[in-house]
Amino acid sequence: MTNRDRSFRVPDKPSLDGIEAKWVDVWDESGVYRFDRTKTRDEIYSIDTPPPTVSGSLHIGHAFSYTHTDLVARYQRMRGKTVFYPMGWDDNGLPTERRVQNYYGVRCDPSIPYDPDFSPPAKPDPKRQVPVSRRNFIELCERLTAEDEKVFEGVWRRLGLSVDWSHTYATIDDGSRAAAQRAFLRNLKRGEAYMAEAPTLWDVTFRTAVAQAELEDRERTGAYHKIAFHRDGGEPVHIETTRPELIAACVALVAHPDDERYADLFGSTVRSPVFGVEVPVKAHRLAEPDKGTGIAMICTFGDITDVTWWRELQLPTRPIVGWDGRIIADPPPGVDSEAAREAYAKLAGATVHTARERMVELLRASGDMVGDPVPTTRPVKFYEKGDKPLEVVTTRQWYIRNGGRDAEIRDRLLARGRELQWHPGHMRTRYEHWVEGLNSDWLISRQRFFGVPFPVWYPLDEAGNPRYDDPILPEESALPIDPSSQAPAGYTEERRGEPGGFIGDPDVMDTWATSSLSPQIAGGWERDEDLFSRVFPMDLRPQGQDIIRTWLFSTVVRADLENGTLPWRTTAISGWILDPDRKKMSKSKGNVVTPLDLLERYSSDAIRYWAASGRLGTDTALDEGQMKVGRRLSIKILNASKFALSVAGENASEDPAAVTRPLDRAMLAALADTVEDATAAFEAYDHTRALERTERFFWEFCDDYLELVKARAYDADSADGASARTSLLIALSVLQRLFAPFLPFVAEEVWSWWREGSVHAARWPEAAEVRAAAQGGDPGVLAAASEVLRAVRKAKSEAKLSMRAEVAAVVVRGKNAGAAGVAEGDIAAAGRAASLEFHPGDETELAVEVTLPEAAE
Repeated sequence: MTNRDRSFRVPDKPSLDGIEAKWVDVWDESGVYRFDRTKTRDEIYSIDTPPPTVSGSLHIGHAFSYTHTDLVARYQRMRGKTVFYPMGWDDNGLPTERRVQNYYGVRCDPSIPYDPDFSPPAKPDPKRQVPVSRRNFIELCERLTAEDEKVFEGVWRRLGLSVDWSHTYATIDDGSRAAAQRAFLRNLKRGEAYMAEAPTLWDVTFRTAVAQAELEDRERTGAYHKIAFHRDGGEPVHIETTRPELIAACVALVAHPDDERYADLFGSTVRSPVFGVEVPVKAHRLAEPDKGTGIAMICTFGDITDVTWWRELQLPTRPIVGWDGRIIADPPPGVDSEAAREAYAKLAGATVHTARERMVELLRASGDMVGDPVPTTRPVKFYEKGDKPLEVVTTRQWYIRNGGRDAEIRDRLLARGRELQWHPGHMRTRYEHWVEGLNSDWLISRQRFFGVPFPVWYPLDEAGNPRYDDPILPEESALPIDPSSQAPAGYTEERRGEPGGFIGDPDVMDTWATSSLSPQIAGGWERDEDLFSRVFPMDLRPQGQDIIRTWLFSTVVRADLENGTLPWRTTAISGWILDPDRKKMSKSKGNVVTPLDLLERYSSDAIRYWAASGRLGTDTALDEGQMKVGRRLSIKILNASKFALSVAGENASEDPAAVTRPLDRAMLAALADTVEDATAAFEAYDHTRALERTERFFWEFCDDYLELVKARAYDADSADGASARTSLLIALSVLQRLFAPFLPFVAEEVWSWWREGSVHAARWPEAAEVRAAAQGGDPGVLAAASEVLRAVRKAKSEAKLSMRAEVAAVVVRGKNAGAAGVAEGDIAAAGRAASLEFHPGDETELAVEVTLPEAAE
C-alpha cells in the first residue's frame, strides 16, 4: 500500500468475453502456478488431487468438487506457500475397457496373437465386436485415454484450475505401474499380501472378482419356493428358497441350535429333491427361526451367508455356477445316479435365470414343490458398475490385509482415522462404520486386461501344473514388468507354458490398488526422493463422500503399511451434486450435465461461484440461477473497479496516512473485519463462508460507500478528497485478492489494469494491515450512514423522483444517530439533502424522516 508511479490500463468497455482464453495462456507462459521444489516442507502445501476416471466426459459434478480444491490451492498460494498441486488421470480399469470396446468395436481375447498392423474397424459396431489380442487391446486403451486426457485438461484449464501441468501422472504409466508393483512386492514380503483360493464375489458380465467396497444392494423381485427334502422313515423337511436352481450345489441344511422343531434332526442327514444327494443337517447361530420354515439349505455358493456357514461348519463344496454365470457342464460330486445326471443335464449350460425355471419344472414333476412360488422383493448384491446380480464362485485371488480379519490392524486403522482432520467432521463416522463393518481382507486382483499386472510368475512342475506356493518375483530395479509378455530371470520365452517352465500371473490389480498410492505416485516415491521428502505426507486429500470406503480408506491402508503414517493431514469431503429435482446426478440415471455449455453461457467464474456456494459435505443442486448471480457479480466487479479507478486517478496515494475521514476509516475497519472473517473461514475449510462474507461487503461497498464518497472523491484539491481516493485504492486491492480464489479470471483482469504481476502471486490481505489503515475507524459509522442513505433513496423512489433530486430535510433519530452524524457531509452530498439533523436516543433502530421538496409532496 505504497505510493508509486503507475499507469492505469482500464478498457473502455470491460467484458467477460474472452478473458478465460486470455488468462489461461498468460498463466501458462508466466508459470505463476509452478511448484517451487527448492522450498522446505514447512513452506509447501501439497494436495493429493483426485485423478478423474478418463472414460468419457467430465460432468458438472467434477467442476463442482474440483473447484473446491482449487479454492484451497489458491488461498494457500496467496498465504505464501508454494503449492504442490499435480493432476492425475485414472485411466485403467473397467470403465476404460468398456469405453474402448464401444468406441472401437473390439473386445479382448488373450488367446489371439498380437497383430502389429491391426487397425480398428472403420465403422465400429459395439454389438459385433472384433476380437483382438491383449496387447492390441491395451494399445487401443492407451490411444483413447491419451485423447480423453487432452480433452479433460482443456476443461480444467477453462475452469481455471491452478494446477502445475508439469506435474501430471496416469495410473497406467510406467511410474505408476512401477510404484504399484513395488508396493505389492513389499506387501507380499512383509506378509501383508497373500494369495488364497476361496469363494469370491463374481460379476458374470465382466468375469472378474469384486471387492467388498465395490458392492451395492439393489432391490430385485423374486419368489420363495417351498421345497421338500427327504429323510428315512419321517416326514419331509421343507425349506424355502429364492434360488431353487442351486439345489444341486446344496451341501447341508441348517437351523438355529435353539430351534426345537429341528433338534432331533441335528447330526442326521436328508436327501435333496430330484438329485437324491445325502446332505447333513447342521446347527448354526445365523439361522433365522422366524424366516420361512426356519431351516435353510446351504449351497456353494448362493450368497455371503452360505460362505460363512460353509467355512465355519467345514462343509465340502459342490459348485455348479461357472465364471460366465451359466451352470457348468459336469455335475458336482454326489450327483451320481442316472436319473440325477439326466436331471442335471437339463440345467447344464443354462443361465441362472433359465436354470431356475427348469429346476422348478423338475420339482413340480417330482412332487417336491409345495404350492406356488410366493413373490417377494429383496436386496441383491451387485457390482457397482454391473448389470447382473453377483454370484459367488471359488477362485484364486490376491488379497491385502486391511483389518477385515485382524483386530490389531483394524484398531490401528481406526486410530489413523482419528488422527486425520476431517472437513466436515461428521464424515469420520462413515470411515469408522466402514472399518468396523469389514468382514474380509481387501481383494485386489481383477480378471481384466487394462490394468497394472501382478509382477509374479509361477514355475510349472513336470506335469505342467503351476506351483502357486513358490512364485517367481522380479527385482525392484526391473519394474515395471508385464509377466504376460516378459519372461522371468533365468527363463526364456520359449519355456512359457511348458512343463518345467513358467506361466505369468494373468490378472491385473484392482484400480484402487493403484489409485490408493496416488500420494506416493504423484510425490515421486522411490523415483524422486528429494521431491517425496518435500511433499509427503501431503496436506490435503479432497474427494467425494461416496469413495470414503474405497479411495480414502485404501490410501490410509497403503500409507500405514508402507510408510507407517497417514498419507495426508486433512481431508475435505464434497457433497453430491443434485439435479434440479434434487436427485443425485449419475450416468446410470441419465441426468448428468456436462460443464462446457454452462461455461460458455455463464463464464468460468460464474460456474466457480455456484460451486463455491456449496459447502463441503453438503448436497448442492445444479442451480443456473446461482450461476446467473455469479455472472452478475463478475460483471459488477469489472464495472465497479473501473469506476473506482477512474475516480481515484493514477496519481492517488495508497499511503494509509492519507486516510483521514471517519467514513473512510469506517469502511476500512469493516473491510478489516471481512478479511479476518474470510481468513478464518478458509483456515477452517469453509470456503462458502469466506465467499459470503466477501460478497456481502462488496455489495455494501458498491451500493453505499461508493455513493457516499463519490462527490468528495472527485475533489482533487482537498485532503478529504485524497482520503476517499486512497481508501478506494486500498479497498480495491484487498477486494481483488479476496475474490481471487473464487473468481480468478475477473480478479486477474482487474488487477492487470493497475498492478504489475499476477493477483494470484500477491499476498493474501492481512486484517491487521487493513486495520492499521483504518486507524481506529468504527464500522458502525458506515453502517449507520448507509442506512440513512438507503432511507433517503427509498423516499425518493416511492415519490417517483430521480435519485439526483434535492431533499429538503432529513432527520435521524435513534441509538446510532450519532454514528451517522459523523458522516454528515457525505450523506448530504450523496442524498442531496439541504438539511440534516441527528438526534441520538435510546431507540435501537434508526428512524429516518425525509422531507421532500414541496412540489414532490
